[in-house]
Amino acid sequence: MRGSTGDRWVQDRVDRYGPVSKLSLFGTPTVLVAGPAANKLMFFTTTMALRQPPFVQQILGEKSILDLYGADHKRVRGAMLEFLRPDMLKMYVGKIQGEVRRHIEENWVGRTTVTVMPLMKRLTFDIIAALLFGLERGATRDALAGDFVRMTKGMAAIPVNLPFTAFGRSIKASGRARGVLQGITREKKANQLKHGNQVSRNNDLITCLLGLTGDNGERVLTDKEIVDNSMVALIAGYDTSSILLTFMVRQLANDPTTLAAMVHEHEEIAKNKSDEEALTWEDLTKMKLTWRVAQETLRVVPPIFGSFRRALEDIEFDGYCIPKGWQVFWTANVTHMDASIFPEPAKFDPSRFENQSASAAPPCSFVAFGGGPRICPGMELVRIETLVTMHHLARQFRWKLCSKKNTFVRDPMPSPLHGLPIEIEHKMSPYS
Repeated sequence: MRGSTGDRWVQDRVDRYGPVSKLSLFGTPTVLVAGPAANKLMFFTTTMALRQPPFVQQILGEKSILDLYGADHKRVRGAMLEFLRPDMLKMYVGKIQGEVRRHIEENWVGRTTVTVMPLMKRLTFDIIAALLFGLERGATRDALAGDFVRMTKGMAAIPVNLPFTAFGRSIKASGRARGVLQGITREKKANQLKHGNQVSRNNDLITCLLGLTGDNGERVLTDKEIVDNSMVALIAGYDTSSILLTFMVRQLANDPTTLAAMVHEHEEIAKNKSDEEALTWEDLTKMKLTWRVAQETLRVVPPIFGSFRRALEDIEFDGYCIPKGWQVFWTANVTHMDASIFPEPAKFDPSRFENQSASAAPPCSFVAFGGGPRICPGMELVRIETLVTMHHLARQFRWKLCSKKNTFVRDPMPSPLHGLPIEIEHKMSPYS
């Protein structure tokens, strides 16, 4: 599914065979399903489980939420959502804004050109490392950032575990990263044993997960489950947020009218605040146009091309029987680019999402974050990162694309040409 052909390949297959078809992928019997009904099947049924290739398990661990189902999935997901409760998220706005301000000062101010994608990847890594692990800036965070880049490259590589292959380097990087997270977990556990209730569960994800106990006082998650799911949370947030922010910058460069309206939205929010005054949760709720731009960006360029499930039993769907044990493949683009659901689907039009309650589309049509019990648990965190970052970029800079070639490839995540180099102009004052 690399290059730019994956979406076309899926659509051609759907046009030829309909919303359900049989094929072989990676030597495994597979059913491709497409359309809103297929999306509902993938996200709401209890008779299918997520299926990660074995080589991905080698990198991320076998106890991650990506590979659990039933009671184990519910237990781990519930634990992760404790850290992502609305009252907790409100407390993260200031910490996220601090990371964004430092990042812009160090990497954007004083420059006339920047390459957006690598900068957004580092920004989102820094935000997530601070929130998830409580890692301050320094050598440990820098080393972990490098290892996570190697890990993500290995997940898209041919799974040959040799020292000179991308996959082999990814396995080694995973081991080093796991060692760092195990050390952080041990340190935070010792701190909790020493200080007890004086340690706030709000500090970071690992501290929160360590402090969760069941009715009988037993811990909800084991150390291994905490480490494996911290790895997944970092990679998931790292990819989704950085791709969304990069392509928002790209889309807005091609749509000056929408960009001007978005700048006005942020100036209206800022005009009653002092220069250094932090954003609040209430400020974020006013950034409605900015989030519509984000939603439309996710519709046009969903970060995840598709995913696999495994049938836990025979499943009847659309007049066909999907046999137990078979692999089921799903992709978001079929509904996102369906003209009967989103008129003129190739057109970038944030106004599609003005009706927030239904987004003017049938249920299970816009599925950038999944849906049902499997909806992305970090969706609100992605929203906060996106709104805070775009608030500062839109108010501090003007930008235009360096290249007129408005293309991107999937490898397997979407990546714009050359990482999206842009020319930037710093406004007279970041707060004017």
